[in-house]
Amino acid sequence: MNQAIQFPDREWWDESAGAVCFPALVNGFQMVCAVSGESLISRYGSDQTVLEFFHQHRWDLEEEAEEAIKAEREDAQGWVWLS
Repeated sequence: MNQAIQFPDREWWDESAGAVCFPALVNGFQMVCAVSGESLISRYGSDQTVLEFFHQHRWDLEEEAEEAIKAEREDAQGWVWLS
């Protein structure tokens, strides 16, 4: 599947989901990608905020999200969660 995927710089902390969420534009359609705060702390430590971790590791997380989108790993709400 050939998809044009872009990641605008519009991430946000979603308190109810406990996750940093960020949009992905897939062939012009918007999807929501998310990575839990717990996952970011588990991966990178606890000496910064989860948004700071996201900013520092944005390219790796976007690459992971791109693979998940290509593999069509959306949940029932259409969100792509990184583990």
